[in-house]
Amino acid sequence: MSTTWFESVAEAQRRAERRLPPSVYRAIQAGTERGVTVRDNTEAFDELGFLPHVGHVSGDPNLEATVLGQRISMPVVISPTGVQAVHPDGELAVARAAASRGIAVGLSSFGSQPVEDVVACGAPTFFQLYWVGSRDDIVRRVERARSAGAQALILTLDWTFSHSRDWGSPVIPETIDLKAIARFAPEAVRRPGWTLDFVRSGRLPDLSVPNMVPRGDDPPTFFGAYGQWMQTPPPTWDDVAWLVETWGGPLMVKGVMRVDDARRAADAGVSAISVSNHGGNNLDGTPASIRVLPTIVDAVGDQLEVVMDGGIRRGGDVVKAIALGARAVMIGRASLYGLAGSGQSGVENVLDILRNGIASTLVGLGRACVSDVERSDVIIPAEFARLAE
Repeated sequence: MSTTWFESVAEAQRRAERRLPPSVYRAIQAGTERGVTVRDNTEAFDELGFLPHVGHVSGDPNLEATVLGQRISMPVVISPTGVQAVHPDGELAVARAAASRGIAVGLSSFGSQPVEDVVACGAPTFFQLYWVGSRDDIVRRVERARSAGAQALILTLDWTFSHSRDWGSPVIPETIDLKAIARFAPEAVRRPGWTLDFVRSGRLPDLSVPNMVPRGDDPPTFFGAYGQWMQTPPPTWDDVAWLVETWGGPLMVKGVMRVDDARRAADAGVSAISVSNHGGNNLDGTPASIRVLPTIVDAVGDQLEVVMDGGIRRGGDVVKAIALGARAVMIGRASLYGLAGSGQSGVENVLDILRNGIASTLVGLGRACVSDVERSDVIIPAEFARLAE
């Protein structure tokens, strides 16, 4: 067995913490203010139990699902996350892992790798947009994603500016220049494995965001694009409907935590919504996504696809989300832990852990297919749910 192999996402996280410079690791872990929402995202799953059947089915269960028109091998999509300085290959390693395991990958418009290169890795690619700049700016990004071959768009709405953003987050430099190298050199020396990865790659961590501009233009820095986003008024539901028409293909709105917003998303014509609190990086005190999922599914699940993200660490967590009505889940930190530990193979390891956990949970529940899972398979405490009207 490979010494780089690990058997749980928790172990992947421990290895990421040991391998990454403390500032980089804290950037992954960061949440807003006291981190109440970050903790609730994971801890809420522990409140849910299972009610297994016996004497029903045996053999290998069917894990396949369809999300945004793409058939995937299990109900897991890799969530778009920003600049991935945890490994030199960044989003390319993640996309290759997704392709090798038959699932889709989200690419952030704040990502460090060009959308054309990510699509070429072979996984169904969902290009993620923030509402930054004018409609003309957004059209240029949409058309670049279309030309590259992205199959769907994700419009992220669960991100707003907060002076108390990123609880525990370190200072992140504007660019990796001599000043930044001098400042962070002590951390890099303490993490020789991470440092050697970048030395061997022949490049420094890249904090530019190439997908924010037409291909060939000089990309802005992460904070340059962030500054433009701060100066852009948030989109209205009319803007969302315009984007649906402009794109003309499958589109997900990410960040829905209320029934009234879910209904507005359906009225705007979106294909899917993700029940999400941005991994606890937006408004602290927002409940875990899994707590509001059932109410939202009951309201709009017959009109559009409902996906959720936030706190997935085990295959059993995926099954709990499916039982409460999700079409699939998206994972962010879990895949970054694997990426930090050993690049593409680390992400594949995380995906294999989730796949095996989903399969064994289905066998334990007596379900032959992941789509057969029902709410009655899960024990939901009386105080678990949060009304999401």
